[in-house]
Amino acid sequence: MRFRETETVELKSIVMDDIKKEIIAFANCDGGTIYVGVADDGTVLGIENADKCALQISNMVRDAVKPDVTMFIHYETLECDGKAVVAVNIQRGTNRPYYLAKKGLRPEGVYVRQGYSSVPATDTAIRQMIKETDGDSFENMRSINQALTFEATKKEFEKRNVVFGQPQMQTLKIVSADGIYTNLGLLLSEQCPHTIKAAVFEGINQNVFKDRREFSGSLMQQLNEVYDYIDFHNQTHATFRKLLRIDTRDYPEVAVREALLNTLVHRDYSFRASTLISIYDDRIEFVSIGGLLPGLELDDLMMGVSVCRNPHLANVFYRLQLIEAYGTGMKKIMGAYANALVQPKIKTTNNAFKIILPNVNFTPKAAEAHKKFENAAALDLDSNEEKVLQFLREHLMITRKETQTLLEVSQSTAGRILKAMVDSGQIKQIGGSRTTRYELRKE
Repeated sequence: MRFRETETVELKSIVMDDIKKEIIAFANCDGGTIYVGVADDGTVLGIENADKCALQISNMVRDAVKPDVTMFIHYETLECDGKAVVAVNIQRGTNRPYYLAKKGLRPEGVYVRQGYSSVPATDTAIRQMIKETDGDSFENMRSINQALTFEATKKEFEKRNVVFGQPQMQTLKIVSADGIYTNLGLLLSEQCPHTIKAAVFEGINQNVFKDRREFSGSLMQQLNEVYDYIDFHNQTHATFRKLLRIDTRDYPEVAVREALLNTLVHRDYSFRASTLISIYDDRIEFVSIGGLLPGLELDDLMMGVSVCRNPHLANVFYRLQLIEAYGTGMKKIMGAYANALVQPKIKTTNNAFKIILPNVNFTPKAAEAHKKFENAAALDLDSNEEKVLQFLREHLMITRKETQTLLEVSQSTAGRILKAMVDSGQIKQIGGSRTTRYELRKE
């Protein structure tokens, strides 16, 4: 029998540690055979004890390769030129990608066959194998990051006297049957790559930022921190009915809670874009990635029909009594505004979902006052622009720092005024970075 290396044949003179990489590569691709006891040039060297050789490889694979690939490996002893050669036959596995347990689901742990060699798989190839094996459901897929911690989630479970151990993690689909963390586990871990960006604006548009924050970490941590952030900006206004004082918050707490939970439970985590929460004087907007699921209409949603994009995540929230039942969130939001003059709005596109909660304390008088404020700001902006133009007529050029000094404003305000003047065609920007300066635009 003649031996030579091919895409499906690997030759090994003795058992070495890198044989695990070859086995992983064949199991991840189209299978193959490793002949132990044969030199790279095809010379038969033989093995002294074939049974011991097979047992050694079997133990190495069992301890070092995940998921369990042993059922796809078969050993056979061949007689070649009077010498024993061990043939290790590897079939394509059904639970790909296979990887070195110490390295994890990363390129340095996952190998594929490329020509006559076994090479590290790319991130794209790893994700494709996971998708082919685990299906399209994001939360069911195995997480590429397996070094996960769950401190925030553990605290949430402890707070509600719910056990959070290995059996419960498997039941909740945080861990797969073979002990591998799923993407649901990734979402609930401190290593969650998804974030929520929140911002507070002055007025009813995005012209002026008052504050902005980005929340990261476990979804449980984000849930608590974002709610506290909104709650801090959810002001209370007092009215009097004769001698009775009535306190009303800008946004009903039930509506805020349900809108926030909706953005977490129903968003599409296969995209990396952040969830956005924008707080204006007259409303809060919650924008999450992922439109309505196919076959579901907005009217269905308002009637209480719910098709959950992330049922396992929803189940975790249900276990923690954060949600009561599927399909009740929108009803609670609308119910919280039952006696309000303004009602919540829902807007959807193919890839996004927006919930708009109106400020119940934002009155027509407040809107008129805001309009007067904007007009005054515009007049002030015009006077500032005139000062800049007068400076340029005398000095030809101006920097942002000189603008700050001239107008006695902050750095950000000076930058905003100069940008507005550039956009309106009054001046032009020259240079970049630290050398940026501005001059009059010539007709």
